[in-house]
Amino acid sequence: MEEDLSGKVAIVTGGATLLGAAVVEALVAAGARTMVADIDEAGGARCVASLEGRALFHPTDVTRDAGIADVVRVTMERFGRIDYLVNAAACYADHGPDSPRTDWARSFDVNVFGAAGMIRACRPHMAAQGGGSVVNVTSVSASVAQGGRWVYPATKAALEQLTRNAALDLAGEGIRVNAVALGWTWSAPIAAMAGGDRAKANAIAAPFHMTGRVGNPDEVAEAIRFLLSSRASLITGTTLAVDGGYLALGPEGRSGAAT
Repeated sequence: MEEDLSGKVAIVTGGATLLGAAVVEALVAAGARTMVADIDEAGGARCVASLEGRALFHPTDVTRDAGIADVVRVTMERFGRIDYLVNAAACYADHGPDSPRTDWARSFDVNVFGAAGMIRACRPHMAAQGGGSVVNVTSVSASVAQGGRWVYPATKAALEQLTRNAALDLAGEGIRVNAVALGWTWSAPIAAMAGGDRAKANAIAAPFHMTGRVGNPDEVAEAIRFLLSSRASLITGTTLAVDGGYLALGPEGRSGAAT
């Protein structure tokens, strides 16, 4: 049975994306009032349109300290507290060994500095009420070599280290900090790669996922909701692989060694 999150308040950055919207819907379904923070104003409006005031949208650029401060201020004004933070905003700019400095700067600004800034801004409000919970969205890319990708994996590896350090420093304030490392999940980048063809994405993903398919956004949302909740009260400073077995699968793949 899922935990009732009534009375709790969450901020979800990147909440207008396929993945972010699934997280928002899962939190609202469990009773939490939720602030959707995203640069995509049209997508943000669509995300909250059917949620009947239980979720609000605030245009937010996490690369701007003023934007971070503003969404936290508005959340406090509208909802009166902040219990949960999900850092799902992401930049995917990556040209591998040919990546210009602008790719590196933009990606770290969104994926790492934006997440750190959101934690910093939410921290005093969580601490004042006795605690809170943060989940950072990372990737299997943080842990394995991937040809042609330099920037995105580096930012996700940095975000996982930030997760561990933040968990240590904020534990005394009752704030837990965890991460979820995703394998291939049906999201805007994967949909674009597959031309919107889910079967094609599954076929490409099959050899390196034990489940033989890409993940669903709602499957990731369930894991995030669990980590945020008090049911995960002893879990902090960890990265949970929500990856269809990607990281556990060795170089032999799903077929095993030839005999």
